[in-house]
Amino acid sequence: MISSLKQHRLIAVSGFILLTLGTIAAAAPLAEVLLGLDANQVDLFNRFAPPDSQHILGTDELGRDVLIRLLYGGQVSLLVGLIAAVAAALLGTTIGLIAGYYGGKVDAIMMRFTDGVISLPLLPLLIVLAAIDLEKLGIPEAIANSENVSLYRIILIVALAGWTTVARLVRGAALSLRERDFVLAAIAYGASPFRIMAVHILPNLLSPIIVATTLSVGNIILLESVLSFLGLGIQPPVASWGNMLTNAQELIWSTPTLAIYPGLLIFLTVIAFNFLGDGLQDALDPKKSR
Repeated sequence: MISSLKQHRLIAVSGFILLTLGTIAAAAPLAEVLLGLDANQVDLFNRFAPPDSQHILGTDELGRDVLIRLLYGGQVSLLVGLIAAVAAALLGTTIGLIAGYYGGKVDAIMMRFTDGVISLPLLPLLIVLAAIDLEKLGIPEAIANSENVSLYRIILIVALAGWTTVARLVRGAALSLRERDFVLAAIAYGASPFRIMAVHILPNLLSPIIVATTLSVGNIILLESVLSFLGLGIQPPVASWGNMLTNAQELIWSTPTLAIYPGLLIFLTVIAFNFLGDGLQDALDPKKSR
């Protein structure tokens, strides 16, 4: 499998792009120190400044450095995509594994619930959930109004709505694997259902789970960007590529670069994750002829 991954150029190129973007985004605090800037520092006397030695990509409508905000926005967008995708994969794997192993009524109930979630219109559902007032749900005011609460809420909402694909994938594979000889032998030896699922079935499902999770990251980043663009996602002063696009929409004719930079990064990241998922799907396919 390792040699197959190494031979796949699509994986190498996409992985290099994503690793580069992640490394650069992680270096945002270092860039602040080296340039002597603050991502949230407002300088109204230096609005829309052109690129120079200090502001490499210029400044925005509030005089903030565009490059530093792009780096911090990359941290947020990538963090939302990765954490929400992993959380959705864990939830979907658990539900699909239980449904596929036990079958019968358990499978029927869980899959009808999954079908119900799939039938919901995703974007309107996310918009409604993102617009809920957290204080009315009994959450303390200090938490509901904290700077990062929108980040946590988006991750939770997307994870709760994005697990269905992995669940159906795992359930179908588990239905097949539970009839294999090694699973029947484990049952005959008296292994518990939990041990059979965790030790004998789940390791054989890792490849499709990894592929599905990788493909979902790009979609989640797009969802976060859409919600932030609509004003229901990551809230300022926390920067994300989506809310940077929101701030730039009224300036698209006068200062188009404020929209081009985050839009290009979103496009590049989503395409790279999709290519990475496609490459992993080909490389990890046991039926692929060589």
